[in-house]
Amino acid sequence: MANASRQAAWEFWGTELKRRREDAGLTQEGLGAKVFVSGGYIGQFEQAIRKPQLDVAIRIDAILQTDGFFERTWRKLIDDQRYADYFAAAAELERLATKICEFESLLVPGLLQTAAYTRAVTLANNPIAPDEYIEDRVRARLDRTAILSDVARPSYWAVVHEAALRVPVGGPGVMADELEHITRLLRERKILVQVLPFAAGAHAQMGKSLKLMEFADAPPTAYTEAVYSGNLLDDPAVVKRAQGTYDLLRAAALSPEASLSLIESAAEDYRRCVSSS
Repeated sequence: MANASRQAAWEFWGTELKRRREDAGLTQEGLGAKVFVSGGYIGQFEQAIRKPQLDVAIRIDAILQTDGFFERTWRKLIDDQRYADYFAAAAELERLATKICEFESLLVPGLLQTAAYTRAVTLANNPIAPDEYIEDRVRARLDRTAILSDVARPSYWAVVHEAALRVPVGGPGVMADELEHITRLLRERKILVQVLPFAAGAHAQMGKSLKLMEFADAPPTAYTEAVYSGNLLDDPAVVKRAQGTYDLLRAAALSPEASLSLIESAAEDYRRCVSSS
């Protein structure tokens, strides 16, 4: 679904929410209290500024007695089969974000991945999947990366553990291309990347990932991921704590200039491996 038509559909969702809420004699604050979100959030849903999570849509149906309308339309709008169910909502929010900050401990962040890198990761997770499945996932990932090329692209800042540079995903050639792709984006000043070196030792997100997103007209959100599950967090206190964790990671990481040098050095090492093979 194209972005414009998707946004129009969300506006319809919000209009219907407002109509059915008013028919039920509820204020935004009243409905929010019953579905465990603030009245301000209900207002943002109605204006299509923010998309609700699935559990909120289900609770809205229960309170307004709408026979599953809001859950069904939510699934149609936000459940993109190219993405895992638990990531679909986060992928939608990436398109709307004005700023994205993320940390990865073992992988190159998805928004920075090349097709070959994504293909290697997908194959490792799905070793007997058909080619069309693999290529669908690759296309979905590349569709996401397009936001970094938009004129109105979000401000993007990543902290990546050095392990992500050293694990030869797809082999030396794939890694050389991947790291050269990152350095190209850095030199074009489209992104900021810092590397958290092995020498930093223990850090605030051991073995975990973190994505922070900010928006022009909505509160910030944090997204974390585990095995076949993801958590989209918008409680202000939790998001503030996640932002503090990210500040600790940035403080422990190399400077952007030193990080660029390390990424370039790693790319050269992989390129030499390709040349000597």
